[in-house]
This record gives sequence, C-alpha cells and structure tokens, in this order.
Amino acid sequence: MNVLGLSAFFHESACCLLRDGRLVAAAEEERFSRVKHDPRLPAAAFRWCLKQGGIGLLDLDAVAFYESPVAKVSRQLWAGAPADLLDPERPERALREGLGWEGPILTFRHHLSHAASAFFFSGFPEAAVLTVDGVGEWDTTTYGRAEGTAIDLFASVAFPHSLGLLYSTLTSYLGFAVNDGEYKVMGLAPYGEPRYLEEMRRLVMSRPGGQFRLDLRYFDFIRGRRMYSDALADLFGQPPRPRESEITGFHRDVARSLQAVLEEILLEKARWLHERTGLPDLCMAGGVALNCVANGRILREGPFRRLFVQPAAGDSGGCLGAAALAHAQLTGERPGGALPHVYLGPSWREEDIAGLLDAAGLPALDFRHREADLLAAVVDRLAAGKVVGWFHGPLELGPRALGGRSLLADPRDPAMRDRLNRLVKKREAFRPFAPSVLAGHAAGHFALDHPSPFMLETCRVTSTLDLPAVTHVDGSARPQTVDPAVAPRFAALLEAFRRRTGCPLLVNTSFNVRGEPIVASPVDALLCLGATEIDALVLEDFVIDREMLPANWADLVPAWRERSRSGFAQGRSAVSEDLYTFV
Repeated sequence: MNVLGLSAFFHESACCLLRDGRLVAAAEEERFSRVKHDPRLPAAAFRWCLKQGGIGLLDLDAVAFYESPVAKVSRQLWAGAPADLLDPERPERALREGLGWEGPILTFRHHLSHAASAFFFSGFPEAAVLTVDGVGEWDTTTYGRAEGTAIDLFASVAFPHSLGLLYSTLTSYLGFAVNDGEYKVMGLAPYGEPRYLEEMRRLVMSRPGGQFRLDLRYFDFIRGRRMYSDALADLFGQPPRPRESEITGFHRDVARSLQAVLEEILLEKARWLHERTGLPDLCMAGGVALNCVANGRILREGPFRRLFVQPAAGDSGGCLGAAALAHAQLTGERPGGALPHVYLGPSWREEDIAGLLDAAGLPALDFRHREADLLAAVVDRLAAGKVVGWFHGPLELGPRALGGRSLLADPRDPAMRDRLNRLVKKREAFRPFAPSVLAGHAAGHFALDHPSPFMLETCRVTSTLDLPAVTHVDGSARPQTVDPAVAPRFAALLEAFRRRTGCPLLVNTSFNVRGEPIVASPVDALLCLGATEIDALVLEDFVIDREMLPANWADLVPAWRERSRSGFAQGRSAVSEDLYTFV
C-alpha cells in the first residue's frame, strides 16, 4: 500500500510517502526550489518521494490532500475574498495536470490532518489532541481524543478567533515578517518584562471550556491589507515598528507580554482538555505548536504526563497526517508508529560529492573510510573556535536542523553567539542558539528528564559548565537530545568533542543564512560557505577549509547561485510578509 500525502497552496508545500503505513520519505518543496516557504505544487518533492520509494506513479494506491478545498473556499468567501480568485477545484486539477495523477485523491480537513500527523506518529496508544494554528478551513484550534485508527475532534474555535493570528498580528506590529518572524518574537520575549498584560488581555479574552475570542476592533486581517488596525497602535500608545529599525524596550516588553498571554491561554486550555479526556498523554500540531517555550511550560506545569509535538508541526507536516488518514481509511489499520527521527529527505553518496568537487576544481581533505580521523579533524576545528558546516546523511523534515544540515560551534565560547548571528546567520543579535547534547548526558546539563530529539521544548540550563552560546537571557535552552542509535555519526562527533573538552554538547543551528531555506544539496552547502563566514565545511567524508577556496571563489558564487535558483528573487519568501496568507 503506497500512499502519498501532499500539502500545498497555503504556506509550506511538502510531500511524504507511506508504504504499508510506514513513513518512507518526506520533504518540503522549499528545499528543492530554494524559495522559502514555497507554497506551490510540490512537484520536486513529489518526484523525490517516488524515487526514494523506488516506485513509479502507477504504483501509488492513493494521493491524500491535507485540507478540504470546498470548506476553505466557503471561509474565504465569508471573509470577502473575490469570488473570481477562488477555485475549489484547483488542488485536484493541479494534481491531475501538474503531477499526472489519474488515481484516487482523498481529502481531509486541515486540522484533522494536523491531529493525525501528531497522534499517528507519537507512538501513544491513545492520547488527547490539541491543534493550534492561524486557520485551516474554518477551525483555528481543535480539541480531541484519539485511539487506534479513530480521531474525534469534539470541540473547536472558529475563524476569525485565532491564537495563531493573534501572534502573527503582534509579529507584524513589532516589525517582523508575518508567516516567518513569529519565532523571532518568541526569542525576543525573554529580554522584556510583561508590562502590557492588561492591553494584551483586551486583544484576546478566554471563554469557558476551550473557547476564546479576539476583540476584532484591533485587527484588520479579514479584509484589510495588514494584520492590525489603527486601534491596536492606539491601545499600546506607540506606532508600529518599521522593518529593520531599532528594537527598543517597548518592543521587548510587548513581545514578553504576548508570549505570557499565549502561554496562559494554552495552559488553561490544555487543563480543560485533560479534564474532558482524562488521558495522560497529549499530542500537539499546528504552527503554534512550534512555540517551544509554551510547549515546555505545558509539559512542566500542565496535567499531562507526556507530550508529543509533531516536529514539522506547521503546514508542511500536514502531508503526514493526510497520508496516515488515507492509509487508515483504505486498510482499517493504524499507520505510523513512534517517529524515531525526521531524517527523511535526500542524501548524497560520497562518490557524487567527490565528482562535484572535482568538477568545480575545489580542493578538499578526503576522509573516506576514516571516520575516526574525520571526527578528530572536525573536533580540532570546533575546539579552536571555528564554525563548521555539517552536511551528513538525509535531509531533515521540518524547521529544525538536527545534525543532518547543521552549523556547529563550541557552546563555551562567549563570543560565539554574536559571531554566528552577525557574520554567519546574518540575523538579529538577540536570536538564541540551541544545543545538541548526547542523550546520556542531557540530565547533567539541563532540567530535562526525558528525550527531546526534535528541539521542541525549552528548559532551564543547569550545567556546571559555562555555556554562554546556547543559554538564553532567561537561563533557558532548547536542547536536542542525540541518541547514538538514531544519529550515529552526529553522536560520535559529540562524544569525540566530549572526550577532548569535557563538554558533551555543541551549538547546533540550521545550515542556512537569513531569508533562505536550510541547505539541501552539496551545491547549496558550497554556496552558503561562499556567502558567509563559515570556517569549514564537512560534506560527508570531505572537509573544506575556507582558506582552501580558490582566490576567485567570491566571483564564482553569484553565477552558481543564479543557476541554482528557481526564478524567484533569492532570499525572498514566496508568501506575504505583511498579511497572513489566506488565499
């Protein structure tokens, strides 16, 4: 039974392939197209999933789509979108014409796909389910219980009342891009004080049960050209922050107040959900479930014993849920199983990389069949304070780099965070970096008593080591616990660094620069090396130091970049940066 799941035409297109209910391949289209948040038909990801599965189009039993086009159009019409721009048959037509698929297409509601993407891959026999995002068709938040092949979403909050849209509105007011900068607001929040709780609680009011309501006087996202109305600026007493302008104490305090109110509402609703279901475990998905600070608080202070957050919790992960629902419908069997990792994308063979380096005339240190020597060489560079691009194995699914496409550095270096933000990532100075830590050593450095393989919760740093590069201003961190059985080479690198330095963790941030997707291919990695101040690049068994690059490398990079991009302006998102994408 081969089922292909697909999410597209909203924020982050992606495909996955389930074979007999097991996840074989998954990838976001942006990693192929190099267009951040690419919402278009994921043709490249579709072709790759078939290739990875070793099958052709005729070997598919069904294609599953992650939302209901008809229900979505009804909400868009209600919100005033021009009828001539809306076409509920567009997704099916695109699948038929763009992918050549003539077989069955199964569609599922957006939030049901979110719920399925979390529950079916959690490994829990039964669980409460909470999905929270901007909006699907009509739902913005759903509550349910799941067992076996059944998911019952028994309560919901309807558009336009949305915690995701609340967060996006304040993201825009604070001068960051909608659909992209929400995590910046989360990172900015610990620098402020919750001085605007009263104002924030006027924007969103909790109601009994699972309900809440926005005061729509302060919002303009339904029919306007921006997220907020003038009344919101009047409420806070300051105009919106212009993009790229100075961040003041006021902006930090608004971010902190927003985060605090989001957390208190989510925690309240999680407690209500627990009362309704009586279940010990919780599954979460939807874009708001990527708020790792709120996740950590729900787990620490909430009533649930265990929490599973689907690591591609945003729209891209909806393809997993759609495929799983299709498998359950077609076979009557539960799909998925506990998700051990998300190394589900393309990988490259050593001989292919060797051929690429040869063709490009790039010198490299060759460590093929000498892994111990490779790891020692990488540790030499990390211990010397260098930033290393790490490219190994299959590409990760989702927004977190987890040791497949990572930038690595020494977490003990007090200057490393500023250097990474300024010269490598080229982003705001307040942005934190996450640590990757050997699973067996995590409890000795973090207030963490369970595995956290997907970097989806924060906790206190408790280490006796000074770890300034990964410790946020509030003393927290967002760790990834690395299991040698799951990521053997990455774990071996952490162990080699521990033996050398006594520190079993590294800074791990995504291998990309601001405005671009995480690198997918060796060419992407080489372009990133040329465009940043990365000191060394590890391409599987090859190491390239910056000083080994040809003198004319800076001149070659633009031409390479031009050949690799897909027609969109480099470094630009394909979705609106000022208004949440509804159409």
